[in-house]
Order: sequence, then C-alpha cells, then structure tokens
Amino acid sequence: MALFGTDSLNPGVRRREVFGWAMYDFANSGYTTVVLTAVFNTYFVGVVAGNATWATFAWTAALSLSSALVMLTMPTLGAYADLRAAKKRLLVLSTLGCVIATAALALAGPGDLWLAVAAVVISNLCYAYGDALIAAFLPELARREALGRVSGWGWSFGYFGGMLTLGLSLGFVIWAQGQGMPATQFVPVTMLITSVVYALASLATFALLKERAVPQPRSLGDSGLRASLQRLQRTWREAQRYGDFVWLMATAVAYQAGIAVVIALAAVYAEQVLGFKQTQTMMLVFLVNIASAVGAFGFGYWQDRIGHRPALAFTLWGWVLMTVLAYLAQTATLFWIAAVVAGLCMGASQSAGRALAALFAPAVQRAEFFGLWTFATRLSSIVGPLTYGLVTLLTAGNHRLAILSTGVFFVIGLVLLRQVNVERGAQAALHGIK
Repeated sequence: MALFGTDSLNPGVRRREVFGWAMYDFANSGYTTVVLTAVFNTYFVGVVAGNATWATFAWTAALSLSSALVMLTMPTLGAYADLRAAKKRLLVLSTLGCVIATAALALAGPGDLWLAVAAVVISNLCYAYGDALIAAFLPELARREALGRVSGWGWSFGYFGGMLTLGLSLGFVIWAQGQGMPATQFVPVTMLITSVVYALASLATFALLKERAVPQPRSLGDSGLRASLQRLQRTWREAQRYGDFVWLMATAVAYQAGIAVVIALAAVYAEQVLGFKQTQTMMLVFLVNIASAVGAFGFGYWQDRIGHRPALAFTLWGWVLMTVLAYLAQTATLFWIAAVVAGLCMGASQSAGRALAALFAPAVQRAEFFGLWTFATRLSSIVGPLTYGLVTLLTAGNHRLAILSTGVFFVIGLVLLRQVNVERGAQAALHGIK
C-alpha cells in the first residue's frame, strides 16, 4: 500500500482533495501554536494583565467563556450544516472570523484587558467552529478502516503549519529583540503573521475541498439561544441511542481537559516555574510541534493496525508520564523531555479521538454529531484550564501542584475508555443499532 494511497479513500475522492482538507489543519494550527500556546498566553499574563495574581485565572476564564459559547451554539450550527449541506460555507465564515479577531489581538497592549479578552473569545470561538466543521468532512473522504491514518495525515500536516507560523514569528522575535524592541512591539507583529498564514493557507482548502452532503428535508426550526439549547437537547437524546459515542464523549471530556491545560498553559508554566524567556518558550513549542507531527502521522497507521481503543489508551498513559515529569522538573532539561513526550502524545491522542468520533457518527448526522463532539471537547477546555487557574489562585501561584492535578484528568480518561466498544459503536453508526 502506498504511503498516501487512494485505497484509503472513498470512491471518487482524489488525493488533491484530501490535501485540501489537510491544509486546513495546516492553516489553523498556527493559531493554537502562537496565540494559545507559545506567545499570546504569556504576553496576556505578563504584559496585558501586568503579572497580577489573578492574571493566569483571567486567561483561563477568557478561554472558558469562549468554550461555553461554543457549547451553546455548536449544536445548532452543526444541525444547520447537515440540513443545508453548508459545512463549507460555514467553514469560510468561521475562518474569516478567526483571522480578523486574531489580527485584532495586535492592538492589545498593557492594561488593554477587555480588548484582549474580547479578541481571544471571538477568535477561539471561530477557531472551534472551523475545527468541528473540517472534522465532519473526514468520514466523507476516508474509508472506515482508514479513518485513523487519514486523520493522522491531517493532524501531522497541521503541525507543520504550526511550525511555519511559529518559525516566522520566532525569526521576527529574535530580530526584534536584537534591535532592543520590547514585547509590546514584537508580539503584535506575531499576531499579524499568524492571521496572514491562516488566511493564505486556508485558500487551498476552499479551492479543493468539495461539499458532498445534500440538503435534507427536515426543518431546522427557529434560531437563537433558546433554539440552540433545544437543538442541543434533541441531539443529545438522539446520541444516547449510540452508547459508545456517549462513552467516547465522556472519555474525551476527561483527557481533553488535560490536553487543554498543556495547550493553554505549558508556556506559562515554563516561564513562571523554570524562568524560560520568550525565545526559549517558542523554541520549546517548536520542538513540541515536531514531536506532535511525528506522533500524529506514525500513530495514525499504528492505530488502524492495533485498534483505536488500545492505541488511545497508550497515549493517555504517556500523558500521565508527562505530567509527572513536568512536576518533578527542577531544570530545563527534564522539562524539555516532558515536552517531547507531550508532543508525541498530543498529535496521537487528538487524531485517535477524531477518528473514533468519525467512526461512531451516523452518516446523515455527521456535522451534528461532530457538533456534539465539539461540545464535549469545549467542556473539557473549560474544566481543564479553569481547574489549573483555580489551583494557582487558591495556592498563591503554585504551578507545580496545578500541573500535577492535571494528571488526574488522564487517569479518569483511562477509566472511562474501558467502557467504549469500538466494533459495537461502528456498527451502531452504520446500521442504526442501539
């Protein structure tokens, strides 16, 4: 079998279309890498919020607010995408929103707390919409037995996009620091770099990816918050017929909570506990992206071979190891090792979760079920970082205890994963069996 063989794809799907699909992971990874993980989070805590005792909590609260908005609105968005065959149109709109809001972050300086919070909330909201919509295309492109490897193609390629954006930003930061510029001058430029790369790279997706869904005759009903909550309730009732999908969502809430901490707060931990400087932090995240690309690509093939559940369980044990290493790290060396472990597990676990969700989602409700999947992952994005923020708030800034508490989420995920039966869940999605 060729490395990127068409035998992994559904009939009529060409490799260039899968390339276009994977390019969206390439495009949006720069946002998570630069804004959420490497640059703006530490800038928010140290500059915008002035290193106040509540600064880390404020950052996690902003991310939690955006996640809550996603949870409330994504079910209706997913239902609309299914009923109107509008995944691609909505993907364009969500991308535009994230690009503009990311560029707006360049305007945030010392004391501009509400501007920074508003831009973070909007950009993260639109990013989550796009992430859910692009994931809903996966089962249209890949054969059921190849979901893991095709998902891995996207995740691994995405990390190269993150490295491109981070590399361009790092190059500018090193030059700017050499010119004696402060963070208030070079961080805004990295936000503009991120938004430009996101916009340009996503053009390949919009040019090559096809909308294969057809409009459905069911009525969407009213719009608005009340209708969205009602849609969430209806989608949840329908999903309960698919027990393994529900168990998978519960598992995802747990382990994605831990991953959300690493994405949002690893750089903050490195600076606050180990004294990392901006360039060190960016180089650390660059290494994590390399490890993540390797993990997502290689793991995609491995999970198709050994099974999705055992493979996901293996990565969760890796996450437990990472949190212990980070807690014990007294020097940069051990933390760098922990970062490599995190990178290998990052791409692998997220790719595995997306592949399982695609396997368990009924064909006629893919965007809707991925909306519910996004509800679960966004809930984790509230629980994880907010727990970390609360621990630091209640312990006078004890980041070591906060990172150790993160390991509990991965242990809970391992326990819940035992309830997932992959074959039963796949058959339920395929034939409507409870």
